[in-house]
Amino acid sequence: MSAKILVVDDDANLLELMKARVETAGYEVTTAADAEEAKSAAKSVVFDLAVVDMKLEGQDGILLMEELHASYPEMPVIILTGYGSIDSAVEAIKRGAYNYLTKPFDARELLLQISRALEKQKLAAENRRLKGLLEERYAFANIVTKSETMRQVLEAVARIALTDSTVYIHGESGTGKELIAKAIHLASDRKDQAFVAINCAAIPENLLESELFGHEKGAFTGAVRSTKGLFAQAHEGTIFLDEIGDMPLALQAKLLRVLEERQYYPVGGDKPVKVNVRVIVATNKVLEDEVKKGLFREDLFYRIHVIPIHLPPLRERKEDIPPLVDHFLKRFVEQTKKEIRGITPQAMKKLMEYDWPGNVRELENTIEYGVVMAEGSITEDLILQTKVGLGAARVNGAPHPRGVSPDAPLKSLREARAEFEKAYLIRVLEACDGKASKAAEIAGKYRADFYDLLKKHGIRIQDFKTSG
Repeated sequence: MSAKILVVDDDANLLELMKARVETAGYEVTTAADAEEAKSAAKSVVFDLAVVDMKLEGQDGILLMEELHASYPEMPVIILTGYGSIDSAVEAIKRGAYNYLTKPFDARELLLQISRALEKQKLAAENRRLKGLLEERYAFANIVTKSETMRQVLEAVARIALTDSTVYIHGESGTGKELIAKAIHLASDRKDQAFVAINCAAIPENLLESELFGHEKGAFTGAVRSTKGLFAQAHEGTIFLDEIGDMPLALQAKLLRVLEERQYYPVGGDKPVKVNVRVIVATNKVLEDEVKKGLFREDLFYRIHVIPIHLPPLRERKEDIPPLVDHFLKRFVEQTKKEIRGITPQAMKKLMEYDWPGNVRELENTIEYGVVMAEGSITEDLILQTKVGLGAARVNGAPHPRGVSPDAPLKSLREARAEFEKAYLIRVLEACDGKASKAAEIAGKYRADFYDLLKKHGIRIQDFKTSG
């Protein structure tokens, strides 16, 4: 659909000329010879942009712009002015105009200004849409919980969000650490700035420093240009350092300096870069133990352990399972467009009995599988199928002696082995947060052979590299 442009000028010849030139570029143009005609047109048509002459018969163009903005505050306005009125045009920009053009102007310049203004408006609208989706998904009110322990966590988070203190989130993989970090950011005074997240365990040691602090051109082989790091991208916003317990010791010292001095040196740089960020860290490790082992700096631990938040595992807040199941059901039914009646009582019983080592993320994956595979309702058998080989077909926390439902239809040994292999690979990757070398070691495979198995089962390792 072509953009709708309002052009306002009391010079009839110029008005017709602009209309012809702008229409040639594919826009839909409405003209007005004075302010009243322009305001009348704006009542019946929603314009994407307006071009307004500074000196109109009977009314100032800036005043008309402000009246149009009262109804359409996001609509860009380009002011036309003579050489003697540039100061007034600058004042118009201060009061909300997108830009100005001096008469006589080149038609190509007018079209360029229109194109740029519409593109900027489109990007701003998209940013507002994405921000709205982010707030809708991560706002406190949309964090699904009924348990008293999680309510206490959210109350604490609401209190600390308005401070700039460093937050330390501890919890098992899949408990929702990044969800809480985003909620803190959106409830803070920094909510209109960037939220930047990085999983310290997912980036190779030799690249992590450059990712965090950027690098100068020529700092290392392949550094063909200077690059800003994540701290620079998060300036005046929030940076979330997930799995900080996996950060190399050498880099821990540099992070400590950033937290103490609020500045850092890019890789290969000799000038410090000042930064203003809110730092939130998360880990599934017990960092006190890592300090004792010499794997984590004690001074950094105390620097980040300012406001600790512990996220309880799902097995300790099972009252959250039914509302979470309902939440995930609605989401995946909407995504798949399937008609699912719900989940059977027997299936819900199995969900309540399982101890969820993968926590909320594992529950989410289970419900997604159930929705995809179900015909009508999610049944007990579908729930058990997601647990084959994971020791998950449990009753009161104990594995079923055969690992599968006794009533489930028998499959060929080849099919069963393939299902077990795929489920096992997924479980190992979840446990290792997508670290291939560690997963291959646990599986007793060479790394190349491990990647071949992933390829065989269509498993993407990057899907496991964001810990929450």
